[in-house]
Amino acid sequence: MASRKNITAIPFFLSFCMLAQAQVVRRDSIEGGAVVTLTDVVVRSGMDVKGFISRVRSDTGFYKAFRNLRILGFSSLNDIRVLDRSGAIKASSYSRTRQTVDRGCRHTEKLSEEVKGDFYEDDGDYRYYTAKLYAGLFFAFDTVCGETNIVRGMERGIAGKSGIDKHKEQLKMLFFDPGARIPGIPFMGNKAAVFDPDNTKLYDLSIDIGDHDGHTVYIFTVKAREDLSAADRDLIVIDEMTTLFDYSTFDVLSRQYRMSYDAGVYHFHVSMDVELERWRGYLLPRVIRYVGNWGVLFRQREDCVFTATLFDFVEK
Repeated sequence: MASRKNITAIPFFLSFCMLAQAQVVRRDSIEGGAVVTLTDVVVRSGMDVKGFISRVRSDTGFYKAFRNLRILGFSSLNDIRVLDRSGAIKASSYSRTRQTVDRGCRHTEKLSEEVKGDFYEDDGDYRYYTAKLYAGLFFAFDTVCGETNIVRGMERGIAGKSGIDKHKEQLKMLFFDPGARIPGIPFMGNKAAVFDPDNTKLYDLSIDIGDHDGHTVYIFTVKAREDLSAADRDLIVIDEMTTLFDYSTFDVLSRQYRMSYDAGVYHFHVSMDVELERWRGYLLPRVIRYVGNWGVLFRQREDCVFTATLFDFVEK
């Protein structure tokens, strides 16, 4: 007869075996030689892995969510902080703004603002480039007309743009359409295009199924391989990206990514976290968090943190 001690150990042993079984994975190869790791729950779902990756590559929903902000009214809480080398805040702005849309034009009104440090120049312009970028993305203090949220067939590029407008367009593509080819950035080429066959082999890809805010989601992760040579590591721009896709609709509900690059004349190291939601048929960003630093030759490095919280959407 088994001892009480052994009988007590049996449930623990069975639970351990079940846990080990749940961690069993399968690895599938895709175009470019990359390997996708699948958890057991994904394997049992019968997923078409190549079809899933193809759908991820062609998805424009994340970028369109930001384009949707061009045609809707909304309120925004804007927390922008500039840090010194020790991590202390040396300048900041905390504001509440409201975008209104009327007859194809949008305009931003600043409802309140608390400013600390040298956030602005004497003439009222933004002192820091990150603040200029933020304003260019989310504010329309000078009324803007004729914009749409159309993404399909739209040619994204920098043609006809120069100076700050050109840099803003490049950064918008890099931040809000990660994985796309970014034209016109010296020494980068197509290194940000993680889904190009030449680049995919530099990454470990994985697919899981989980839960997020009450939604069943696919968890898709792209992460630079740890065994890369120094030469291959120089080809990496997106260090890691995790996207949560709604299991039923394939909406992007969340995306977190880390990007870094050092080309000598410029460098950046950025982390972003974007939460999205569905509102009246529109997919929209509701919280954007940014932590990063960047520097350009002959210009002081900027370390900044910002959080944008968007709410009270209105359709005209």
